[in-house]
Amino acid sequence: MNYYVTTSIPYVNGEPHIGFGMELLQADVLARAARQQGKPVIFSTGTDEHGSKVAEKAAELKLAPKQFADQISQQYRELQKLLNVSNDRFIRTTDQGHEQRSGIIWKNLAKDIYKGKYVGLYCTGCEAFVAEAVAKEHKGVCPHHNKPYESLEEDNHFFKLSKYAPQIQKAIESGTFRIVPETRKHEILHVIKDGLEDISISRPKDKIAWGVPVPGDATQVMYVWFEALLNYITVLGYPEHDDFKKFWPANVQVIGKDILRFHAAIWPGILLGLGLPLPEQLYIHGFITVANQKISKSLGNVIHPKEIVDKYGVDAFRYYFLRHIPSYEDGDFTWERLEAAYNNELANELGNAVQRTSAMIQRYQNGIIGDIPPSEHDTAKYWEALEKCRFDRALDEVWDQVRGLNQYIEEEKPWQLAKAKDDEHLREVLAYLSSALLQIADLLEPFLPQTALQIRHVFGEGVIRPTKGTLFPKEVHQAKSPSSPSSNA
Repeated sequence: MNYYVTTSIPYVNGEPHIGFGMELLQADVLARAARQQGKPVIFSTGTDEHGSKVAEKAAELKLAPKQFADQISQQYRELQKLLNVSNDRFIRTTDQGHEQRSGIIWKNLAKDIYKGKYVGLYCTGCEAFVAEAVAKEHKGVCPHHNKPYESLEEDNHFFKLSKYAPQIQKAIESGTFRIVPETRKHEILHVIKDGLEDISISRPKDKIAWGVPVPGDATQVMYVWFEALLNYITVLGYPEHDDFKKFWPANVQVIGKDILRFHAAIWPGILLGLGLPLPEQLYIHGFITVANQKISKSLGNVIHPKEIVDKYGVDAFRYYFLRHIPSYEDGDFTWERLEAAYNNELANELGNAVQRTSAMIQRYQNGIIGDIPPSEHDTAKYWEALEKCRFDRALDEVWDQVRGLNQYIEEEKPWQLAKAKDDEHLREVLAYLSSALLQIADLLEPFLPQTALQIRHVFGEGVIRPTKGTLFPKEVHQAKSPSSPSSNA
């Protein structure tokens, strides 16, 4: 069974930060877990590159919009490499293929598109048209940019979203289009029940020249938010390519809570207009704060993932953001919490179990493990957590095993068995420990791929193959200021 997972595509008006780093990891875990189960996988991410904010930022830097987009898009590619993200596709909305296929989609939606006058509110920061009800709820001020919405009047093309509201509502309520967590499902149902208005899907070219041309109307370009959503099917080669026929609908689409309406109301409307099935599941993660403050340049608390990776390594980054940021809520990052998770959990618990087990097999059995029994641990809760995108819960399940293993070592005391020359029981204990660690490696594979590989390297051949140093060396971090990251490579 094929598996298709996507992230949202970040807007290239700013550099990557830890929030999108976490989103990449969440999708990466799903893709790696599906590959582990033998499924053919397409995991797609990319960058959203049109619109006024990109054009303005480029002009500020005295660059052509495409030149500016090239630079920032490259930074997102580098972020994936940095975080060991296993995406199969990287789409840019300036790709010729995307622009051409967006034109085809526009034509295929023609029955639901009409020209009209947009009179209403707009947020330049979000590059989003704002419904009256939403503006009222936020007292006329955008909650993300702290600026009043501006009034706008222009001739645009509209999409008949209102026509599809009953079908979208039914799909969400019946669970054929699953939205997790439940709080986000209720949030979007509330929006839909309040009434979905037809939406403007183009802007006048004389206001925004940097965009995909509207087929048959040289005066208009596609509205950036409409055109960006299309990437999820243009990357598969909609409408004719085999990948599209085999991999759509997406199994999971991973997004942040600020773009819920676009993905849970507008995107399904577009798909229904094209006669296509809706994604199976939309997973919405929360925001990350730093020391309980919103991340912002003005506060000077923007953290680039590289700062963390350089100091703690990529798997420690992956571990913290997948386990210690709640999967269904907002979460907080501090250097102190990361340090504690690294030392107490990764080094003391997991690293220690690997180190002690391998050292005892070398010392008492000349490095020979012997027959490794199959693991007996039940992994149903782990897979159930992954199915629901509860990354934190899935890692809790793994850590229950890690802690249980350390407890088993203390209870069985292999060093006493060796002293008493109880060789048979000692062999059983050490073989069980090896088996348990290999299962832990399998469960960690989607989350901490390098760590899983190292554990398999040590125990996977029936003979201990020692590695240099420990998995998570604690001494690297002692007496170093959290504000001055240094490499432990």
